[in-house]
Amino acid sequence: MTADKGKKLKVAEKIEDQENPDHEIDNELILSVERLQEVQDDLQKINEEASDKVLEIERKYNEIRRPVYNKRSEIIKSIPDFWLTAFLSHPDLCNFLSEEDQKIFKYMHSLDVEDFKDMKTGYCITFNFNKNPYFENTMLTKTLTFLDVTTTKLTGTTIKWNEGMGAAAGNNHEKEGTKRPFTEESFFTWLGETTQKDIVEVQDEIAEIIKEDLWPNPLKYFINEADEEENLDDDHEEENASAKEQDRDGEDGK
Repeated sequence: MTADKGKKLKVAEKIEDQENPDHEIDNELILSVERLQEVQDDLQKINEEASDKVLEIERKYNEIRRPVYNKRSEIIKSIPDFWLTAFLSHPDLCNFLSEEDQKIFKYMHSLDVEDFKDMKTGYCITFNFNKNPYFENTMLTKTLTFLDVTTTKLTGTTIKWNEGMGAAAGNNHEKEGTKRPFTEESFFTWLGETTQKDIVEVQDEIAEIIKEDLWPNPLKYFINEADEEENLDDDHEEENASAKEQDRDGEDGK
């Protein structure tokens, strides 16, 4: 109740500031605005309740999807270079893999993306590797933790490079500004680093693409379905342009 009274006082003060001080405040206007504020408060409560319900449903279906994701991962393990091919076929992720990274990705057998249990405070991306000549780790993770509304912490696994391999994979490159030169820097530099960023200013592009685009349907990129869809769209646009041009020619000839 105290908060509601505070809002009403603020509303009255706001209107008083806007009104000519030489005239009496329109009490009916104040009452209308206060009633409108009450309705907005009711809508806010409903929206918050709806958000909670959506999270409950998401949690439920995440549990339902988990065994299906596990089944998918087992099948993918039997397909050579699946994740390497999917990354290289992706129009954005392909830019983040150096030639040396591609050699390492040949040893990667599975990928996993999992939200935190509350579905709100972050998620973790896990890369699983067979034994390889590059590093000792068989599992590398990138965890994004949303500390508050504007700040996120990115935590990477410390990569235990085998002797002489860290520099070869681009591990010694330094970042310049907020945009990394991915064509020169290794994907594993990003994977191994731990940073804290303002998510309003800097979105972690790689993690977002993997979670929201690649992970839901990696098969689409493995078989280049995305390119085929893009080519079909281009063909349709060319056909439409050609048809319009023919219509114009027909009208000019009349």
